[in-house]
Formats: sequence, structure tokens, C-alpha cells
Amino acid sequence: MAADRAVENGDNGLPVIHHPGLNPEWLQQLTEEPLQPDLPIVDPHHHLWQREGGYLLDDLLADIGAGHRIVATVFSQCGYRYLTDGPLSMRPVGETRFVASVARAAVERGIETQVCAGIVGHADMTLGDDVAAVLEAHIEAGDGRFRGIRHITARHEAFNASLLGRPPGNLMSGAVFRSGLSQLQRLGLSFDAWLYHTQIDQLVDLARAMPELPIVLNHVGGPLGVGPYQGKGDETHREWRAAMQRLAGCPNVRVKLGGLAMAICGFAFNEQKLPPSSLQLAAAWRPYLQGSIELFGARRCMFESNFPVDKAMVSYVVLWNAFKRVAAGASADEQSWLFGGTADAFYRLGLGLGTDRGDANATTTST
Repeated sequence: MAADRAVENGDNGLPVIHHPGLNPEWLQQLTEEPLQPDLPIVDPHHHLWQREGGYLLDDLLADIGAGHRIVATVFSQCGYRYLTDGPLSMRPVGETRFVASVARAAVERGIETQVCAGIVGHADMTLGDDVAAVLEAHIEAGDGRFRGIRHITARHEAFNASLLGRPPGNLMSGAVFRSGLSQLQRLGLSFDAWLYHTQIDQLVDLARAMPELPIVLNHVGGPLGVGPYQGKGDETHREWRAAMQRLAGCPNVRVKLGGLAMAICGFAFNEQKLPPSSLQLAAAWRPYLQGSIELFGARRCMFESNFPVDKAMVSYVVLWNAFKRVAAGASADEQSWLFGGTADAFYRLGLGLGTDRGDANATTTST
């Protein structure tokens, strides 16, 4: 892992970890042909926004149409197009409404990929039982696509790296927060958890306390490579793997495999003269990607792009080539789950991907 990306102090006096901006000209210096171009893929984690020049429908279509067979995508909340009036608790519903309109626009344009087939929005779980009204509004706004909530809890006392504000500490252990999650469960919705590897055991406690709540851990649990973790890759991996092994004992938890091009992970590929190849990425990220598959099994893992965030370090084609290199030793059945079936089942997309659909919650660890 590379040097610390903290370049200034924020309002709270903590170093701020800045994510690199997009550099299309730099990315174009290295191109690859897509590996296994006929393998169906569900991209279960991307954003749409106006930051860094924007990443909207045409930008997404350019990436998913670049050679891999992307059959569907899932949008993940990012604080974009919130409502500007009305109760604060209801304002995130504007994002869901906007994304549903993007999905309809893709259908009207005859796009083969089911763009934003699933929508993951935001609602404040600290509203407790009162969050039910917000969730119901999301469901109505989602035009049949709304699937769950992401309430970010990623926090470290040594730095700040969130684009959406610094969350309070120990959110997941709070009784009111869990009351809010119970409303998710009641409505048949899922919880996307975004946190750092130092917080995985908090999710273990939550998952054990709410075993019927479908949970997916974003970005392989956020292994840190900045601040006090700079230059301590081996130690971080040991801590991460031990915590992930405990989390794997919770059958209601799935894992998204990706997000490792974020600045907080310390893989500063954007500082190279040339963009990284899929071989380089597979070698650097294999301990976390393959490690997750070993612990959770293929049917509980799903590769993700995390675009356009990860686009600051890697192009879409090269990213999915790297994932395919990591999964090269898996069977065809396991690959069908890793690249599409797990996301299809978890987000209830109805695509019929993966095999043995009746066993989608299996906890096998074969890879």
C-alpha cells in the first residue's frame, strides 16, 4: 500500500483523505480486450451524480457497453438529487425518484442492459420506527425497483474521508438505529453496510442480533491503508481476515467484492505513469477478493464496480478483467454466482442468474 493521501485538516482538525479526480486521458493510455465477454454480469454497486464533471446515464452506458456483458446494474445511494424542501427525513426520496427516471429513460432508449434494475437509497435509521414512512415513500418513488437502504457508518478517529459528512460513532449498536433496521426487515428490504475494517466486529454484533435482516457488506469491509495503517498492509490484512471470519458465521450477510481503488485503501494506482493492468490489480487485490470468497463462498459474494469512484484508478473493462482473473480458478457454477447470481438473488432482480436458485442463501465456502 502507498503513501497517505491526507492533504489538509478539516473543520474538526482531522486529516482529510481526498479521493483523486477522474483523468480520462490518463486512463486511455492502457486498454485491454474484455476477458470472457459472454459471461453475464450484474454490476451491483454504482453511483450517478454531477461531481467531477458528472456521471449520469450516458457515462454509465459508455462504460457498461465497452465490452463486458453487463445484463443489469444496481444503483447505490450517494446523496445526489435529494429534495430541496419538505421534511429533512424525506429529502433522500428525491434521489430514488431521480434514479427511477433514469431507469425508465434507458428502457425508452431500448438499452439492452437493465439499468438501475435495483435502487439502494438512504433513510436515516436513527429515526427508529418513524423511518417506516420514509421507506414507504422510497418504495413508491422507486417504480418497483427500490430494494433497500444504505446508511453509511464508516468512521475512524484518525481521519475523515466521507463525501457525505462524518457519521457519529457506534451507530450500529444503538437501539434506535436497530429499531429503524427492523422496519427495513418488516418491509422486505435489505441493508447495505459501508464501514471500515476496524468496524467489522460491530457489524458482526448487529448481524447476530438481527439474523433475519438481509445485509450486504460494501467494498470487502473497507481495509484501510492510510493514516495509522499506512505501510502496514500485512498487519491490516491479518486484522481484516480475522474479523471477516467472524462475520462469515452470520448467514444473513453477503459481501461486495470491489471498492479497493478508493483512496482510503492506499492502492495509489493513479500515481503511476500508466494506468494499472488487470494483472497488476488482480495481484494487488487478490488477498482481499479471494480471501472473501474463501470465507463466505461464491454464493455470498458479488463483484462490484463502485463506479465512478474507482474510475479514478482503473477503467471499467480493466476492472472487470481483474475480477475475472481473480476468479479464474473458480468453477463455472461459482463464477455464475460471483458475477451475477448472488447480486440477482440478494437484490431480488428476477433475472434467473446463478444456478440452483432455491439455495441462494447457502453458506458454502468452496471456491
